[in-house]
Amino acid sequence: MKQFIAFVIKETKHILRDKRTMLILFGMPVVMMLLFGFAITTDVKNVRTVVVTSEMSPRTQQAVERLAQSEYFVITQTVNTPREAEQLIRSQKADMALVFVQNRGMQIMVDGSDPNMAQQWTTYALQTIAADRSAPATLHAAKNDSPITIHTSLLYNPQMKSAYNFVPAIMGMLLMLICAMMTSISIVREKEKGTMEVLLVSPVRPLMVIIAKAVPYLILAFGILITILLMARFVLGVPLAGSLFWILAVSTLYILLALSLGLLISNVAQTQLVALLLSAMVLLMPVVMLSGMLFPVESMPTILQWISAIVPPRYYIETMRKLMIMGVGIGEVAHEVAVLAGMTVVLLAIALKKFNVRLE
Repeated sequence: MKQFIAFVIKETKHILRDKRTMLILFGMPVVMMLLFGFAITTDVKNVRTVVVTSEMSPRTQQAVERLAQSEYFVITQTVNTPREAEQLIRSQKADMALVFVQNRGMQIMVDGSDPNMAQQWTTYALQTIAADRSAPATLHAAKNDSPITIHTSLLYNPQMKSAYNFVPAIMGMLLMLICAMMTSISIVREKEKGTMEVLLVSPVRPLMVIIAKAVPYLILAFGILITILLMARFVLGVPLAGSLFWILAVSTLYILLALSLGLLISNVAQTQLVALLLSAMVLLMPVVMLSGMLFPVESMPTILQWISAIVPPRYYIETMRKLMIMGVGIGEVAHEVAVLAGMTVVLLAIALKKFNVRLE
């Protein structure tokens, strides 16, 4: 046991001596949290809005004033006809136009080149005109029809902050990339320098050597996880509605899965460059594109949904969104946790098997 601890201390000192590695490990989470929290955001702000004044009344004037007073819209100018408003949108001088038509209610014209943002602008405009997000919006289908009252209630994220969506996604991406990539590179570095053979003939069992090299990254991963959670709560204002114990427990399982994947990559790669490229190709693109981090899995083509089913961050991100934002219990995420546990067992078994074969 003393020898095992000595190996862990040795690897820890090696990591701490590498200032660039430490900068990557702790600088990347901070930078990405700040970028996704403040710069790369889908929040609705300062939407340039044009008002068509051909048909104005006290009621429509009140609607315009509500938009102007909100933090989401900026009334840039008024025009006389819908054609003029469309021309302003076409020339990129406006994002949205409000057209009040006599006896027909209100028409919203939106720049639909970005469909997601166009949908958000429309939703925000309707809610703002309805006085507040909890007030009902009343629509008239035709002149003689009775009004249809629509009640809107936004659960879990009433302010529609994009940070609520991005924080769990960043956790899934960073923990996977850092744990898997750094573990694989660390082991391959020993192989590349020819020191792995020296370690394997030491009195410590080869399996213990590999575990000893993974333990420091496990501890660092916890440090990164705590950093992300603290920034999410106190910098970005993202709530931790669920049990902190289960958030940490599921994250531990996910970190073990990432370390297992890093060990598997290290068995395949012979150089640090190859390990880095493999980690980038196997992890980075699938995590960003197929995990639900940026795009809903349900909106993907069927074939991509099948492929995303084998992407581990998909299940972790779904779990964190439910635990952190929705505040559900562990029973509500039992399926995702079971999938992560199964993946961890399979990856670890394959990695250790390949490692033993290579030793023989």
